[in-house]
Amino acid sequence: MMNKLPKYLNDLEEKISKHTISNPEISKSNVGWQIEHILLTINAIIENIEKSDPKNYKWSFKLSKTIVFALNKIPRGRAKSPKIVTPGHYDEQTLEQHLQFTKTKIRQLENLDSNKYFNHPFFGDLKLKKAIKFLEIHTNHHLEIINDILKSKNI
Repeated sequence: MMNKLPKYLNDLEEKISKHTISNPEISKSNVGWQIEHILLTINAIIENIEKSDPKNYKWSFKLSKTIVFALNKIPRGRAKSPKIVTPGHYDEQTLEQHLQFTKTKIRQLENLDSNKYFNHPFFGDLKLKKAIKFLEIHTNHHLEIINDILKSKNI
């Protein structure tokens, strides 16, 4: 199962040294917050997938899910991050450690049962393949915000 997450994490790694840079016109959060949020999200979702019981999976139609997955894009400023994936304290060292941990975690996705899933607060249950697709869309969404912040500062 080839996915874009390893490439995205490599892109993030290059931006850790710029973690304090911000532009409130683009986002209330700085680059470090965006990176930590991505890492928290990936790890929380993988943990939920690992713990899931495929027998409890429930398919549901959600228009927002259909749109996000069709466009491969999350609209900006529409949703508030759940507390569990809202960054607390972080610095360059903790971001680097968390990134290395996450690189290890994403390799575990390849060995999981394809019927395992996680429950997204807006999209409902997403089986492994859709969950990975969501992680790609979500990570790219925040990478675009990071890139826009850095571009606005000519970095």
